[in-house]
Amino acid sequence: MKSFRLAAAFAVILPAVSGAAVAGPIQKACMASDRGGDRTLCSCIQQAADMTLSGSDQRRAAKFFKDPEAAHVTWVSQKASDDAFWERYKSFGQTAEAYCAG
Repeated sequence: MKSFRLAAAFAVILPAVSGAAVAGPIQKACMASDRGGDRTLCSCIQQAADMTLSGSDQRRAAKFFKDPEAAHVTWVSQKASDDAFWERYKSFGQTAEAYCAG
């Protein structure tokens, strides 16, 4: 009976601990930003990023939290690759807004 309780306790605790330890780049940037710090919201935004952005896109977008000017430079860029990224980034923003709106 003790081993069953111990196994049940690990089944509840382990996912919570491992999930908290593996924050994505968007969640990390959100938590570190002066506008962030809400773990639930930042986690939700990361989930939206996981649904819409590749890992490299997430790392690029995470930089916008610290340097909003980089977002502006990307937005006004004439490069096709920046335009394609911006379309994916806009989709992420729309998804995050719909998915995470309280």
